[in-house]
Amino acid sequence: FFFSVGYSTVALNHVIDFKEKKQEIVKPVSPSELFPSLPIVQGTSKRIKVLTRLTLVVSDPSHCNLLRSTSANIRLYDIIAVFPKTEKLFHIACTTLDVDLVCINVTEKLPFYFRRPPVNMAIDRGIYFELLYTPAIKDSTMRRYTISNAISLMQICKGKVSSQSESKLINSVQILLELGLLFGLSEGEAKAAVSTNCRATVLHGETRKSACGVVYTVKKPRKAEEEETAVPACKKAKTQV
Repeated sequence: FFFSVGYSTVALNHVIDFKEKKQEIVKPVSPSELFPSLPIVQGTSKRIKVLTRLTLVVSDPSHCNLLRSTSANIRLYDIIAVFPKTEKLFHIACTTLDVDLVCINVTEKLPFYFRRPPVNMAIDRGIYFELLYTPAIKDSTMRRYTISNAISLMQICKGKVSSQSESKLINSVQILLELGLLFGLSEGEAKAAVSTNCRATVLHGETRKSACGVVYTVKKPRKAEEEETAVPACKKAKTQV
């Protein structure tokens, strides 16, 4: 589905909930084992890129010790996300854990309020926040919590968010943009949430894996004032006459 609507990169998500017994972090499944031949992205000649992602659901501080360890299997994943269930764990995730994403289920009443210091520290560390909102399409109460919680977070995190959807119904880029506007993002922030923020998360993962920096270039749009100053004075005079 994703390659047919123009997505060029997807991630295979392996979720571990430490509440369940005998949970171990295994090596990620190689995309070649699942897809003998990767599909071509619609409108291009390139094959879709498949990444591996590990999401850890933590409900106790002891669960974070594994993330602090130098597990060989953890380092094999392209993206590492953590799903904290308490305020203390949310604070730990934002300030100390070596992860790429902090996941938040905004469809339920949260047991804590978003506080600016840990959120700002996460932003300074290059970590993004991911909102899980899919269940909101099924229940009016969940929709109310989703909008309220999302707006509360957006007021603090300066648009440093990504999104997670488990439904084909709301994977359309246009629908995701409209959701961003509903959550209080500006048009530019909403576009970033489904594009450049995702790219930044992948690059953050590459930095984490290699313990080195990653350099990439971005074309900077020219402002109207800069374009005006770039026009030669002789042409400017002719247009003003």
